[in-house]
This record gives sequence, structure tokens and C-alpha cells, in this order.
Amino acid sequence: MENMRNSGGNVKYRPAVMKPGELGNWEPEPEKISDAPGEGSVPFKLGPEYKEEIDKSIKEFGFNIVASDKISLDRTIKDIRDPECKYWHYDTSLPNISVIIVFYNEAWSVVMRTVHSVIKRTPPELLAEIVLVDDFSTKEHWKQRLDDYLVQFKGLVKLVRNKQREGLIQARSIGARSATRGKILVYLDSHCEVGINWAPALISPIAVNRTTCTVPLIDVIDGNNYNIYGQGGGDEYGHARGAWDWSLLWKRVPNTPRERARHKYHSEPYRSPAMAGGLFAIDREYFFELGLYDPGLKIWGGENFEISYKIWQCGGEVLFTPCSRIGHIYRLEGWAGNPPPANSGLSVVLQNYMRVVEVWWDEYKEYFYASRPEIRNHPFGDISELVAFRERNHCKSFKWFMEEIAYDIVDHFPLPPKNKIWGEIRGIDSGLCLDSMGHKDGGEMGIGGCHGMGGNQMFRLNEANEMAQYDQCIHVVGTQVKLDHCDTGHTKYRGWEFDEENKMLRHKIGKCLDRSEILHQVFMSDCDEASKTQKWEFNQVMAM
Repeated sequence: MENMRNSGGNVKYRPAVMKPGELGNWEPEPEKISDAPGEGSVPFKLGPEYKEEIDKSIKEFGFNIVASDKISLDRTIKDIRDPECKYWHYDTSLPNISVIIVFYNEAWSVVMRTVHSVIKRTPPELLAEIVLVDDFSTKEHWKQRLDDYLVQFKGLVKLVRNKQREGLIQARSIGARSATRGKILVYLDSHCEVGINWAPALISPIAVNRTTCTVPLIDVIDGNNYNIYGQGGGDEYGHARGAWDWSLLWKRVPNTPRERARHKYHSEPYRSPAMAGGLFAIDREYFFELGLYDPGLKIWGGENFEISYKIWQCGGEVLFTPCSRIGHIYRLEGWAGNPPPANSGLSVVLQNYMRVVEVWWDEYKEYFYASRPEIRNHPFGDISELVAFRERNHCKSFKWFMEEIAYDIVDHFPLPPKNKIWGEIRGIDSGLCLDSMGHKDGGEMGIGGCHGMGGNQMFRLNEANEMAQYDQCIHVVGTQVKLDHCDTGHTKYRGWEFDEENKMLRHKIGKCLDRSEILHQVFMSDCDEASKTQKWEFNQVMAM
């Protein structure tokens, strides 16, 4: 991939330069904030008389659309960047961008506010086009109303309508093929607002090195009142790195001293092993050279890891850019969700995860299967072309990646021990199974009707004598049975043994797992081999 590392064409772009006290050359005039609803991205709260209407909108869309519809599509926002960001000077002739936004049955005002914010806060010379990809929406407002509305943008906003539901991943690849004007592709979710001077900071590292993929700092837009604030966590500057646990669940961990030591200024872009996947920028030609997304990935799930590993292991880099900030609305509790495309099955995400680890993780894939033993023999399709891509391009090993780039992952998510036994933990003669009840990080366990589909009822007992579900270990507190984040550095999660002869789950404190079938509760009791409620069996269940 040597050709990938060279800057496209003969254009050489100047790296960003910090000039403390001298306002950056791309800095815009401050936005004039009025007192209209939501202006300055301050919370906009409606009275109790709107509750029924709001609840209905949250169920349908996941956001308070009643409030959103009353806020201007061109509203002003507050500048929450680090003060250093105002003094970065970027190349005066940065490459232009195509912004790609995929949506499906989204609420009108949140999508249009995304579009308006991009047009409002992107210098015209940088914005080549906005490509809207309608993934076969069925709601009426995405038909003639949208066609009529886009006329005002005089071709700047292009509409692509899928002829069938493709799912988020492949719809993004369709967007890449349809975006022909910009040198750099920028992907945004359909419910975002770009921040002050967001574009130059995101574009500049790619202009300097075309095999760089950049990711903005993702702020939170409150789906109830549309306030914008920074995500919590991270290091002392609020900077986090993208990570994962061994179940391949997305995580955020603090930036490391090792990364900070690479830079003079804390607002400089820094390396991250992975990205969340919804918001990022990449050189268009480079993305095609990478093969876009794995065409075997369906609907959603795992694509963020696939593209991150592919970039890092094949010679590129993923940088988080603190001075490019974009707000994102997270769905609220009570959202009914979108139905999956027809014939997608129940295991699409798991199939995606398997394709990613089978192609990129090498021997580390055994840790994935230790965390998700129920899917080891699940079909995941043909990956021969992806493996051939790795070989042709001399991509590095996952071991190299873990040691050089993702070196901090095991500090936060220790490698899981091998399993001794796994499956549903079924109460003998009861039809009830141990159930996490969707709880984690201190939540209490319970029991529920055995449903044979894994998920909240799938547990494993490993060689460290931990009983766990994904990254959560079953933890005994007095007589209570709780879930906590597994940490192999702490022995408090260890001490479980399955007494095969008596069918009892014994703990080192000298008590056994017991249950109340009436209350659907579990607790620790003195071990009693005659007790029917202390009898359990592991029942292996494959993922559906």
C-alpha cells in the first residue's frame, strides 16, 4: 500500500500551525445569539401541557420532536471548544468535502437541522456537496416534500433514494459512490449539529496525509431540550480514545500519557485505536482503495471496528481531532426503534462481529469466542476476498496493533480466561433461568422464564472461577447477587464453582446460589444439598 501513503496528486498541504494569541486564519465571526427557542444551544423546555405529545414523539423517533420543531433549523450554538482551538492556522487552500448523511424514517427537523448546520458553519469553498441517502423511508415527509424542499439549495444538496432497505452500513457505501465532487468524504449521522469552525480541523490532517482518517469530538445534544454539552469521561482535557471489550462492545477510555507526550499542544489530533463509526472523515480515493466497508457486513454493527482495524493494520492512522466538535443526539428511553430490514434475521450484528474478528484479530479471536462462546460455530459467510486483501497489501498483525496502537486496551479490559462451562443457567424443574435483567455495573440479578435465545440469560464460568456475561462478572455482596465490570486484578469476582454432582453453584464465602421462584429473585444462602431451589444446570444455547 505504499501508493496509499502518498498525498493525492502533486498538491502539498501545510500542516496546521499554532500561533498563540493570533486568531486562526479560518476562524469565523462569532454567531449573534438571539432569545428565540434553543438559540445558543441553551436548554429549551416545554410545559407539562405538551407531555402527551412529547411522549408520542419520543416513542416514534427517540427524541422530543415537539421541541425540535419549535427550534430554528439555522439556530446559533455556543462555542464549547478548548480555547487553544481558536489559534490554529490551517493551510489556506484545504481540499473540499462531500458530506454524506444516511437516514431512515427520521424526524424532519433533526435531519434538516443537520443539513442547515453544515451549510451554515462550513466555508463555501470547502463544501462541495451534501449527499442525503434515503434508505427506503416510508414516512410521507420524505417523499415529495423533500424533493420540493431541496430545490432551494440549487444542487448543493444531492438526494439518493435506495430502491430497497439496505441498512446503515451498505447505505454509507452507496453514499460514497454517489459523492463525486469532494476530495474528502465526511460522514455524519442524521441527527447532528456541526460546531464552530469544525471543518478545517477535521480536514487538515487528511490533506497532509491521505491515509489519515479523522474523527471529531462528539458532543451530546440532549434529546429532550437540545442543550449541547461535552461528553463526560476521558482524561483531564475530556479526551477519550475509542476502545472495545472482548465481546466487541464499543467503549471509551481516557487518552494516555503516551499519546499526550507525542504533542506540544493538548488540542492537537491524537491517535485512537478505533472510532464509534457514525462521524468521521476520510480521503475519498483512499476509502475506495480500502474497499469501502466489507460488503458482507449487514444493516449495522461492527463496521466501525472493521474500518478502524483495516486502516491501522494496513498502514493508515485514525486521529481524534479535539478542535472539530460535532453535537449528536442520542436516542431517549422509550423509543420504539426502527424495524430491521426484511429477512435480516436476529443474528446480523453477531455475524458482523464474527467477520471482523475472523479477518483482523488473528489469534486474538479466541478471546472474542471466550466472551461469546455461543456463536463460535455460527455461520458468517465468505471472507476469502478480505483475507486476500490483507495478504496483497501486507497488512500488519493484530498483535502488532495491540502492542503499538491499542496498548492500553488490556489495562481497561483484561484478556478473558478460558471457559470451563457456559450457557443458560437453568433452575432444575423450574423453567426459570438466571437473568441479568439488562442490568450491569452494580445492578442486581434475577430469574426469568428460559427463552433459549442467550442474551441476558447467557453466562460462562471460566478458569479464574469467575461467572460472567460479556464484560460483567457476577459479584456477591452479602446475600445479594450483582453484576460488576470484570477486572481480573480483583479477586472479589472469583470463587465460583459448579458442583456437578449436586448441581449447585457454590461460592468461596461458603454459600450457594439460591432463588425465589415466586419473587423471581436470586440470593446467596447456606448450602443445602436437599434444597430444590439451589439446583441448577448449564444448558448450552447457540445464538439465533
